[in-house]
Amino acid sequence: MSSSDIFIGETIGTAILILLGGGVCAAVTLKASKARNAGWLAIAFGWGFAVMTAVYIAGPLSGAHLNPAVTVALAVKDGEWSNVPVYFAGEFLGAMIGAALVWVAYYGQFQAHLTDREIVGGPGAQTTTAKAVEAQEKGAGPVLGIFSTGPEIRHTAQNLATEIIGTFVLLLAILTQGLNDAGNGLGVLGGLITALVVVSIGLSLGGPTGYAINPARDLGPRVVHALLPLPNKGGSDWSYAWIPVVGPLIGGALAAGLYNVAFA
Repeated sequence: MSSSDIFIGETIGTAILILLGGGVCAAVTLKASKARNAGWLAIAFGWGFAVMTAVYIAGPLSGAHLNPAVTVALAVKDGEWSNVPVYFAGEFLGAMIGAALVWVAYYGQFQAHLTDREIVGGPGAQTTTAKAVEAQEKGAGPVLGIFSTGPEIRHTAQNLATEIIGTFVLLLAILTQGLNDAGNGLGVLGGLITALVVVSIGLSLGGPTGYAINPARDLGPRVVHALLPLPNKGGSDWSYAWIPVVGPLIGGALAAGLYNVAFA
């Protein structure tokens, strides 16, 4: 596949991934959304279906990495690094486009949510919860969770380990797909299986950090959050931002290393 196909496929696919994944976060979070308070199951399955949709759209053009951790893992596995920058560029651009489209789709809900005194404070607001105060002190605004992840308990080593472990599981599952089929892969079933793995990770390992397991998924939308003209949006929590980037890259590389030792 050509560099242009890779870039276009990754840009479109990652944009769809973030539009649908960020969209379910917006649907569950924002005031005046019909799906508000739908809960963690909705988020986990929403992200899983987002992965499935994006994989099937981008697959014919780029192979549907949609995640720098996947790109790094495949490069470690195969020893081929020449297209890594092209994949990265498409993934990060696509993630930013997808995040911007979430804002467009939920524009009215963002405005209602971020001008509500019960949510952002102000005269007449109820007492802010201790958790909200801590989040504000750490620089995480009230809608940042729609765009990027954050920890429930801030513990650098644990948060990093959680992202490494979650991404390790994801990449090991991806790399070992189809090994019982003479190494020919699972074809069209691969996207569905990957989506279900993402749902499983979300349900089992998503509680501590929100399971970024994808540097582009977290960093691109975080940049968009910082740039968008959202009222009372608060900070983008840049002190935490390196963990959902570094953790998944380490997890992907470790999964590829294990694959080469145990399965190749």
